[in-house]
Amino acid sequence: MHFTVPADHPSLPGHFPGRPLVPGVVLLDRVLDAIAAVHGAAPDAVALPRVKFMQPLLPGESARVELDGATPRWRFKVLRGDAVLASGEVVATDAP
Repeated sequence: MHFTVPADHPSLPGHFPGRPLVPGVVLLDRVLDAIAAVHGAAPDAVALPRVKFMQPLLPGESARVELDGATPRWRFKVLRGDAVLASGEVVATDAP
């Protein structure tokens, strides 16, 4: 799933003044959006046992989410081109 966070996104003011960076929580929200797009719905409750942020994403830059796995556990990467911005695991904690 490809995405761009616009410069007027409400999370950007204050993160950081003069050089805004997309907060990690916004990247993780896009990961959940990708899970929903592939599997029909994102889980209501999740755990993030492993998440690593390697590089920042700037407003207006294009990025994509790559997923591997299936309910209840997915591995993910958030990439800008070939550069890995973030990676980790999402585990559905509300799975039957």
